[in-house]
Amino acid sequence: MRKLGRNSSARRALFRSVLTALFTQERIETTEAKAKEISGLAEKMITLAKRNDLHARRQVIADLQDEAVARKLFDEIAPGYSERQGGYTRILKLGPRRGDAAPMVILELVK
Repeated sequence: MRKLGRNSSARRALFRSVLTALFTQERIETTEAKAKEISGLAEKMITLAKRNDLHARRQVIADLQDEAVARKLFDEIAPGYSERQGGYTRILKLGPRRGDAAPMVILELVK
């Protein structure tokens, strides 16, 4: 796991906010390191949402802490992947960021 220059609680909060943005907008621009970490977490969330039971719903809400986003994940996003066995996210490279030359990417949900 990448530390991303943060302590564990700040890293967890960062992951929560980026995951929430990914599930609401379905496509975000971020750094490559963050995208690689978030991608795996998003895959696990979608797999949980595909189960569509109460325990899975509670696990997702505990991680996201936004019930509206969890509802969208269970009602709109996960049913679209019912036939798919994984690979729900895609990373597209953009190039370096202007300020600090950090490698930037687009992280999106595969349709």
